[in-house]
Amino acid sequence: MSVLTVLILIPLLGAALTVLVPRVAGDPRAIAKMVALGTSLVTLAAALAMAAQYNVGSGMQFTEQRDWIPSLGIHYAVGVDGLGLVMVLLTAFLVPVVIAASWHDADDRNTAAYFALMLALQGLAIGVFSATDVFLFYVLFEATLIPAYFLIGGYGIASRPERARAAVKFLIFMLAGGLVMLAAVIGLYVLTARAGEPTYLIAELSALGISGEAGRWLFVGFFFAFAVKAPLFPVHTWLPDTTAAATPGTSVLLVCVLDKIGTYGMLRFCLELFPEASLWATPLVVVLALISIVYGAFLAIGQENMLRLIGLTSLSHFGFIVLGIFVFNLQGGTGAVLYMVNHGLATAALFLVAGYLIRRRGSALIRDFGGVEKVAPVMAGMLLIGALATAGLPGLSTFISEFLVLVAAFAYAWWAGAIAVTGIVLAAIYVLWMYQRMMTGPVRPATEGFADLSRRELSAVVPLVVALVVFGFFPKPLTDVINPAVEDTLVHVEDSTDPMSLGGAE
Repeated sequence: MSVLTVLILIPLLGAALTVLVPRVAGDPRAIAKMVALGTSLVTLAAALAMAAQYNVGSGMQFTEQRDWIPSLGIHYAVGVDGLGLVMVLLTAFLVPVVIAASWHDADDRNTAAYFALMLALQGLAIGVFSATDVFLFYVLFEATLIPAYFLIGGYGIASRPERARAAVKFLIFMLAGGLVMLAAVIGLYVLTARAGEPTYLIAELSALGISGEAGRWLFVGFFFAFAVKAPLFPVHTWLPDTTAAATPGTSVLLVCVLDKIGTYGMLRFCLELFPEASLWATPLVVVLALISIVYGAFLAIGQENMLRLIGLTSLSHFGFIVLGIFVFNLQGGTGAVLYMVNHGLATAALFLVAGYLIRRRGSALIRDFGGVEKVAPVMAGMLLIGALATAGLPGLSTFISEFLVLVAAFAYAWWAGAIAVTGIVLAAIYVLWMYQRMMTGPVRPATEGFADLSRRELSAVVPLVVALVVFGFFPKPLTDVINPAVEDTLVHVEDSTDPMSLGGAE
């Protein structure tokens, strides 16, 4: 059994234990929390142990392949290269942080179910980032919707009707994208069956050189699902409603983990399986990415709800990630993957500190705060670091990502780089304006009694801040792992789209 299978099973088994153990023990809420936190820490330890054994530049590792449905060419197949490894590590790192930060979020509801759903989501997400069989990827891709739906609809800071509407909207968008991708998954079976023997293994599919009209239709099916998940303009409207209704911890898992499946899928599936179609679609995708960067930033500037604002900043940042992927050079690809990690760290910090503020004030509206830095300076400082990281301040890790993507965008076309740069300017406006309105000025009566961050709350946020600073000055551990995987993908695209090699499987 591969260590990846173990990593998938630990949180899934932990989710079952989180629900079952409190029923036969003393204080059910406290025990459920401890079981969930312990499980997430064991998962993190196992992920770090796996990373310590990873051999940089050696391709897919920790592989396991077993027949699942042989007649359809379906396997249980897992493995990670540099791209999958950093996504697995990000998932393993964020879940214990979220559990620690969400310690009291479900005290008035089914606490065990709340934390069990988080663990289930973690296990399924690790499976998605590890799957090397398209059908297995699709099954896990859709399975992540189950815990996500119940986390949004069953737990949140909004009223029950608002949570229900947000959960249903989220589910409709995701199912629509999933159904389109299912058609493409079926198309892959038909294509490979006609070519000889059906298969869903990524390595075998990428060797086919799928091109022409068939490749373009299949690309559209996969890309649409990933664009919804990411999210990318214009299929992004589920995002702000969801982040405004869910608990901040749930929003971290949705935006910083699940949404990364979209951009991960673009690299892993769109570029590797359909390189010719990816190049064909590049002009349109670049335009959509640039619209997402600017449009998301302008929408964020006009928000009064801080959770909606943070959600819409992600629309802008995912535009940068998609832009880096589809300009097809090493700086852009590396910057995009690095951005996926750094965005997860910075946005998680913003969501969690926002959650602490909402718990104290009872409101998510920016205008209901003021002068917080005078009564809770540590909390204000944590929010400022997260905000500056979101704005791409040099010295924090997000800056490196944005710099690489911008260099790649200018290399692709000067106008693409010029438009993308405006996203950085607008980011400074929306995060600093939010901070100024909430943290500075005279102390309002409603914020006079604010308590600063407790030790438990600090234990959740400080690891994020430390990672933002460390990778801001020393990103080499990440780039050394990411570069070979991105380079292999770009070489595959170049080789597959060479004029002498076109005309593969039609």
